Amino acid sequence: MSPDSRRSVGLFPWLIALPLSLLLVGYTTQASTIVEVHITTSTGTLYGTQIMPTSNVPEPVVLIITGSGPTDRNGNTPLAGQNNSLKLLAEGLADHGIASIRYDKRGIEESSAAGHEEADLRFDTYVEDAALWIQQLQADSRFSSITVIGHSESSLIGMLATQKTGADAFVSIAGPAQTASQILRDQLQPSLPDALWQQNEQILTALEQGNIVTSVPPELNMLYRSSVQPYLISWFRYTPAQEIRRLTAPVLIVQGTTDIQVPVSEAQALKMAKPDAELRIIEGMSHVLKAVPLDLNSKMLPILSQRCQLYLNSLKG
Repeated sequence: MSPDSRRSVGLFPWLIALPLSLLLVGYTTQASTIVEVHITTSTGTLYGTQIMPTSNVPEPVVLIITGSGPTDRNGNTPLAGQNNSLKLLAEGLADHGIASIRYDKRGIEESSAAGHEEADLRFDTYVEDAALWIQQLQADSRFSSITVIGHSESSLIGMLATQKTGADAFVSIAGPAQTASQILRDQLQPSLPDALWQQNEQILTALEQGNIVTSVPPELNMLYRSSVQPYLISWFRYTPAQEIRRLTAPVLIVQGTTDIQVPVSEAQALKMAKPDAELRIIEGMSHVLKAVPLDLNSKMLPILSQRCQLYLNSLKG
C-alpha cells in the first residue's frame, strides 16, 4: 500500500472541521494553483510551496510548520520515509478552498544554505522564521485570515510565532505538552544503564538551568556536544503547556490514538492548560497522520530511541 493510499480516513474530516471551528466556513472542492515561494532572512533564503485555490475574494490561509529533525516541507524524513503527510494535508485543505504555505526550515532541503553554524543556532531562530512567514501572509490582501498549524516539535514553534504575530488561529497536531528536556528523559531512560542515566540527568538539569556542561561522557557526546548545548538551553526553557495558555486566538488540538511518539495524554495536558481550546482525538491516526493499527505502528518502537539522536545530529543541517 502506498503512503498516499494510507491517508487517514479520520484525519481529513476533522481537519476540515478545523475551518468550522476557526473562521473558515463553508467551502467546496475547487481548482487551485501551486507556486514556489520564499522569504529572505539575515542568513539566507527559506523556500516553500504555496497552494492557492482559485477565488475572486480573499480566502483563509494556513501556515504549516514541519516537525522535528530533518523533516522537509512535505513531512518526509530519512527516518519516516516518504509519507507526504503535510503535502497531503495542504492538498486536503486546498480541496476545501483553504490556501496554505509549507516550507523547508533553515538547514533543511532547499533552505539548507540558510542554516546557521551549529553553535549559533537557537530555538528562537525557528520561531522568528515562522513569524516572518506569518507577517508576509498578513501583508497579502488575498488572504482573509491566517491560521498556524504546528506539527510535533513545531507545535511549540507555532504557539510562539502565533503569540509574536497575532495570527488569527492556531492548530497543534501531535504536539507535546512537556518540555523537550523531559521528553529526552522519557526517551532515553529505558535505553541507558543506570550510571550513564545518572550522568544524563546531571547534564539535563544543568542545561535546564542555563548552564553549559564542559564534561560529557563519550557515549552522550552526540546528544550533548558543546556546539549544540546553546540550542538545547534555548529550547528547554519553553514549556508548551504554559505557552498555549498565553494564546488569545482560537486553538484546536489534534492527536492520534496510534501515535507512539506523542501519546494522547500530551494532547489532554495541552487541553487542560487551555480549557477553551477544542480537542480532537483521531482514532487510529499515527504520528505521520496516517491510519495505522497500533500493532503495526508498534514495530517502530526499536528505532524510536534513535529519533532524538537523529534530530540533534541534524541541527548542523
